[in-house]
Amino acid sequence: MKRTIALALAIAGATLSPLAAADKKPPPGAMALSTVLTTLEQQGYTPIVEVSLDDGRWEIEAFKEGKPVKVKVDPNTAEILSEEPDDS
Repeated sequence: MKRTIALALAIAGATLSPLAAADKKPPPGAMALSTVLTTLEQQGYTPIVEVSLDDGRWEIEAFKEGKPVKVKVDPNTAEILSEEPDDS
C-alpha cells in the first residue's frame, strides 16, 4: 500500500514539474538574459554558475572577488536588488 502511494506521488510530481517550469517566464519588457549576464560579468560577477527565475526576478549564483554570492536582479533593468554570500 505504501509503495503504491509513493509511486503515485512520484508519477504526479514528474508530470506536474514540466507544467510548473513552463509557467515561469520573465515579465513583459524584460531584457534579454544574455544582456543581464553580460552586465553582471562587467561588474565583476564571474563566473556565473546558476541562473533561475523566482517571483519575477533573476536569482543568480556567481563569484565576486573569488567568493560565492547569490544575487537578485531586476529583469527589466539589470539592477542588483540584493546580494548575499552563498553558503550552500
